[in-house]
Amino acid sequence: MEGLFRHYIRVHRLLTKHLNDLLEEYQLSYSLWQVIIYLKDSGKSTLVDISNYYQVEKPGITRRVHRLQETGLIREVPSTNRREKVIELTSEGERVYQVCRKEITALEHRFTQGLTEEDKQVAFQFLRKIEHNIERKEGFRSE
Repeated sequence: MEGLFRHYIRVHRLLTKHLNDLLEEYQLSYSLWQVIIYLKDSGKSTLVDISNYYQVEKPGITRRVHRLQETGLIREVPSTNRREKVIELTSEGERVYQVCRKEITALEHRFTQGLTEEDKQVAFQFLRKIEHNIERKEGFRSE
């Protein structure tokens, strides 16, 4: 099926635009939101952990973290290793997460309207399989 990735990228860009519009009210963007989600799911983390998870170079994560620290949504916590920076959500970060999560969930429901639970599961599994293939070294071999 030619054009699958092109269509996926278009949908991704549309979703990202809507997320950025929603998050703008909280002085956030999707890229900042990714750091918040990671910290919410994983708890205290290093910049390297976040960088590795999202496959983004550390300087990009560092810029995001500085921005979130300026807004008071995350803070640095003491670490036994002085060379690594450990961060966590603040209580304000937790509050903003809860508010935004509700709004994003409502957006997800709007955009998946008309899809059955089975449709959603198939789509989810489809995307996970593609992710798995990309991450596998064999997925990069041409045949």
